[in-house]
Amino acid sequence: MNNMQGRTVFITGGSRGIGRAIALKAAQAGANVVIAAKTAVETAKLSGTIYSVAEEIEAEGGKALPLILDVRDEQQIHSAIQQTVETFGGLDVLINNAGAIALTGVESTSLKQYDLIQTINHRATFICAQAALPYLKKSSNPHILSLSPPVNMSPKWLGMLSPYALSKYGMTILTLGMAEEFRHYGISCNTLWPETYIATAAVSKNLGEENTLHVSRKPEIMADAAYAIYTTNRGELTGQSLTDEQALARIGITDLRSYACIEGNTQLQKDFFLD
Repeated sequence: MNNMQGRTVFITGGSRGIGRAIALKAAQAGANVVIAAKTAVETAKLSGTIYSVAEEIEAEGGKALPLILDVRDEQQIHSAIQQTVETFGGLDVLINNAGAIALTGVESTSLKQYDLIQTINHRATFICAQAALPYLKKSSNPHILSLSPPVNMSPKWLGMLSPYALSKYGMTILTLGMAEEFRHYGISCNTLWPETYIATAAVSKNLGEENTLHVSRKPEIMADAAYAIYTTNRGELTGQSLTDEQALARIGITDLRSYACIEGNTQLQKDFFLD
């Protein structure tokens, strides 16, 4: 599998979890992969760094560029995109994966938390897209993929998580807007969201590791779904909010049992914002 040979994928927040899985999938296809994230030193609470993932990428056959990046900093983003182009000669895929979570309503969300989720989620999507745009225009098959949910205005989600919903729906609205705005450039813009919980550090922090494994799928399902989207020919798929199941069904993959963390388990937890 080398149909990403010579193509460059830029992933924000890719030092662990879903971002790491997406990076390794791209590497297996021969891509140049940029891991742009904050974690440079492993801690007891956070395993994996941009450097450890870079080593894994190269072990899988891809080329890696690890970059320390705080997606709240406009200058850092522009510098990271510039370094990407200088290193690999271009940019083909932007994946807005970096994210912050606050599972609280307005009353319980501090202003600090509120500002954090807005800047890391939708504001970073905006800045990254602007920085990447001049180079995506030159790509033969450019894609922007944001890991954000379909916009669901159900009172259930708005009443429970409106600050977080705003930050994630903002990513989706921007990305769907770019699909139309950038259509004449031939840049495909879509969003991707897991149908069920995914076993990541963020989920384990809230549920505990054992509980997480019982109700979750592996991050690899999101990696395979992302790959199915950004390897689609430009213009064939754009302006869509897809779940991982929908993205995989498009390419004929409907048996998802192997993605369950516990083999054979079908009692999985549906993810946030999906009814």
